[in-house]
Amino acid sequence: MSGCCGPASPRRFLLVLILVGAAAALLAACSPKEPDIRLDQSQIDLGQVVNGDVRSFEVALLNQGDGDLVIESVSTSCGCTSAQAVPTTLGAGERGVLQVTFDSGAHGPEEHGQVMRQVFIASNDPDQPEAEFRFTADILPPGS
Repeated sequence: MSGCCGPASPRRFLLVLILVGAAAALLAACSPKEPDIRLDQSQIDLGQVVNGDVRSFEVALLNQGDGDLVIESVSTSCGCTSAQAVPTTLGAGERGVLQVTFDSGAHGPEEHGQVMRQVFIASNDPDQPEAEFRFTADILPPGS
């Protein structure tokens, strides 16, 4: 006895599986690929720095997403600090670097004591459009 309400045939079951799989594949292909910015470190301490010394360092910059990460701009909290991202576009899973230079004497020989500076990285990461990196230093008087 065959009818509309009998047990599903193996062919129908296979057809449904194929259609569901095709729909899932189509949805996955249509979903946007998004970048995901990550810094290897979010902050570091430079320790003691004699006023007038210039310190340069790098921090690893990562794209942990599945779309291209585009660094739109890099800015700093103070004129004594400069920074840039190299390269400015990272493919999925790629690494780059944030290059930072700090001039401890930029504010003159009177500057000493604990300081904290920030670097801001603007990108196309939809979840974190601006990443922040911080560093601290203990500025010693010149000639220390």
